[in-house]
Amino acid sequence: MPSGKRARQQRQAAVKAPPPVRSKGAPRGPRMPRQASPRVLAIGGGIVALAVIGIVLGLVLGGGSSSGIPKGTPTVGRVDANSLPGAAAIRDLYKGIPQQGFYLGKANAPVQMVMFIDLQCPVCQDFEVKSLPTIVRKYVRTGNVRIHLRPWAFIGNDSYKGQDFAMAAAHQNKLFNFAGVLYDNQGPENSGWMSDSILAEIAASVPGLNVPKLFADKSSSATKADVRQVDSEASKDNVQGTPTILIGKTGQTPKDVTKPGIAPTLAEVEQAIDTALIKA
Repeated sequence: MPSGKRARQQRQAAVKAPPPVRSKGAPRGPRMPRQASPRVLAIGGGIVALAVIGIVLGLVLGGGSSSGIPKGTPTVGRVDANSLPGAAAIRDLYKGIPQQGFYLGKANAPVQMVMFIDLQCPVCQDFEVKSLPTIVRKYVRTGNVRIHLRPWAFIGNDSYKGQDFAMAAAHQNKLFNFAGVLYDNQGPENSGWMSDSILAEIAASVPGLNVPKLFADKSSSATKADVRQVDSEASKDNVQGTPTILIGKTGQTPKDVTKPGIAPTLAEVEQAIDTALIKA
């Protein structure tokens, strides 16, 4: 089971520390993971074996679903006593802000902020928890910035699976909520934690998200086209790792605001936004 991290990490955010090193991408190619260490492979193999046993038992004993959605999962997501940790905070963070596909914020915002993320990247999770809420409240909610989220994938199998589900969530205009709850409950990198059951729990913790549609859309032609588009944009923008953040005046080509190999800090992002607002 995943566990919530937002409250603990927000308390730690006040402690000054050097920015973490960004996760580095490998050359793009077929959807194949990087070679894992024997330890990671052993862990992943154990998780897969347990998952297979669980699926078989579920089908035999509990009339489980072949769709990958555990029996009893709500059809439409909501925030209640059964929701995952962080679900209520994410709901409140984005409530009332225009969200369309991969975009968050007003379409006529003077500044754009492009974010390349990997859903299983721990450094992306760190930025999402510690810095993104401030940016959303200070700049997006006030109509000054529109965020363009680009779910990328390169770390391993969980990256690709997370990317597909993120694309599907974007088709319902729930991408930012889905990613937020996922990051609050993120498991260890390359451990195989991103199972259908956990992803169903995440989806069920996003208000208004149609869970069966999400699972159907993750393999759709539209999702595959979105993946190709993000890969093309990552190559065009020379993205070398995640998170990568580009900021600029709306209508102009945004620029990478971070130092090579180093994760962006909140101060760097705010400075870039303020500079772009002056020019807007």
